[in-house]
Formats: sequence, structure tokens, C-alpha cells
Amino acid sequence: MTNLLNGPQTLGRGRAFWSAAAAVLVVALVYPLFVDSYDVGSTAYFLCWVFMALGLCLMWGYNGMMSFGQTFFFGVGGYAYGVIEINLGVANGGAMASLVAALAVTAVAAALLGYFMIYGRIGGMFFGIVTFAVTLALAFFLNQTAGPEWHIGTARLNGFNGMQGMDPLALPWFGGDIDLEGTAFYYFVLVLLIVVYLLLRLLVNSRFGNVLVAIREDPLRAELLGYDVRRYSLVTFVIGSVLGGLSGALYCSWGQFISPSSVGLPAAAMPVVWVAFSGRSDVTATLIGTLLLIAGFQALTIYSEQWALILMGVLLAGTVLIAPDGLIVSLANVVARRRARGGAALKPSLQER
Repeated sequence: MTNLLNGPQTLGRGRAFWSAAAAVLVVALVYPLFVDSYDVGSTAYFLCWVFMALGLCLMWGYNGMMSFGQTFFFGVGGYAYGVIEINLGVANGGAMASLVAALAVTAVAAALLGYFMIYGRIGGMFFGIVTFAVTLALAFFLNQTAGPEWHIGTARLNGFNGMQGMDPLALPWFGGDIDLEGTAFYYFVLVLLIVVYLLLRLLVNSRFGNVLVAIREDPLRAELLGYDVRRYSLVTFVIGSVLGGLSGALYCSWGQFISPSSVGLPAAAMPVVWVAFSGRSDVTATLIGTLLLIAGFQALTIYSEQWALILMGVLLAGTVLIAPDGLIVSLANVVARRRARGGAALKPSLQER
């Protein structure tokens, strides 16, 4: 397992990286002790969005499927959680069961959509176009569900006003459920993010991950070597999409609200910007870059949402032109090359001695 965590498909290997990661984790754990509850809640909000970026990184960076559908599955997961939780209730583990059911609904939706696209030989830019189309279709549908007839059980969709009335997550425990709000929700999402990140490192450095990279580089050659390219791609699409649904369900639980604007045009482009800016070929770079961009975007939104969107566009264009591999990955490569040159320069001096 250690070899998989430190495999060649991810940045960050060795004692120095894991020591720095442990230090960051300690800071994250003690962070709520030194800030007010509002800042803790805002940080938990940032963390909720990272899952969909990691899912897109897996699909696009490792398998070569450029998808605009992460916000589609964000909406599916979020609305599914809200509808199921409102009808099921929070007591006796109902909220946590609603989260699991929402992820199952997202997986089924991803499997259906992915099957028709992947086995229908839709690839390249057309893959992005189809996922973008279904995302806009979902946003358009949700916007026109404002009437009282648009309900599922006791849950009303409420159109452009957004669905509300769901309860936050609660963890079943002896003697009663533990409400996951504020600091408790922050720790829950933090632990979940760590687990997902480590599992993704294991996945991409495993034989499965190596096959994904082979498909990305040359799908025909991978198929000639005997690998079922479409099956690998479909499984990857489902995993990445479920992570998008997880972001949606956590967001819905965090704010007890979700609206079609979370699925619209600007929202659909955001995960692509995060992953492209960070470095789509590496989950570690995506994790770091996404957190930096979301925090910066939210800070700018306080002053002007329009300027924040313009900056996102400029960052995407600049990254494509200057650092096509992503800023975080490019910086890591520069550091690695300098270390390699330093080591090469050190060898002659040692030989002279």
C-alpha cells in the first residue's frame, strides 16, 4: 500500500511530502479552535466543492474524458439528498441514509449517461458538448419547476427560488443522533476529503490507474493490448460523477438549500477552470489548486462577482498559454528539475574529494 501511495502517477512522494502533509493536517484540525464559527462554516463550504474537482481530475486528467457534467451530477446529488431527506426525515439515521441514497442515484444517472456516450463512441470535444448540453438541460428544467405541482412527496422543487426545508446531516450514535453542523460538519467533511484523496492516490497508482493513463495516451493501443477501454472509461466516469454528486449533497446539507443556479452556465465552467489551473494530471495538484482558487474566488466575490468571473477566465486562458500542464504541476516540475541539476552538480565535487 505504501508503494501505491507513493506511486509515479501522483506528485508528492517521500518523507518530506508526508511530513508537510501531516503538518497541514494538524493545522486543519486545530483551525476551529482559533477562529469564529462563521469562518469554520465558510471553510467547510470550500471543502465541499473540492470533491467534484477531484472527480473531474480523475476523468479528464487520467482518462482523457473532458466533461462539463460535474455540475449536472452536483445538481443530481444535491436535489436527490434534499428530496429523500425531506421525505425520510433526519431521525434514526435518516439524513445519513439520504446521503448514501443520493450517491446511489448519482451513480445510476452517471452509469446511464456514461453508457450511452462511451459505448456510443462519443469522444473528444463531443464528449464535452454532450455533458454540457445535459447540464444546461437540467438547469432549464429545474428553473421551471416553481409551481406547487412540482413536488416529490412532501418535497417541493420550487423552481428558480430553490428547494429548501431539508435537515443537515446527522451521524447515528448511541443515545441519539449527532448533528453535523458548524465545527462538527467541518471535521466530517475534512475527514471525508482525506479519505477520498488517499483512496484516489491508491487508485491512480494501481494497475487500474496505469490502464487509465494508457487509455489517455493511446486508446487504440490499449485496446489492442487486450484492455476493455470502454469498461474502464465507464467505471472512471461513474466514480468521478459520484464525487460530483457528493459535493452537491454536502452543499445541500451545509446550507439546507439548493437552487438551479448551482447547475447553470457559470457553475458548469468552474470545475474545468479549477482543474486546468491546478494541473489536471495530478490529484494532489488539483486538491491544492482548487482550494486556493475557491478561497480567492470567494474573497473577490465579496467585492464584485463579475470581476471574480472575469479573473477566472483570465486564469484559465493564461494557464493554457503559459503553463498548459497546470500551474501547480508546472511549479512542481520546475522544482524537480532544479533539484536534479543540483544533484548532478554535486556529484563531480564529491568525486574530486
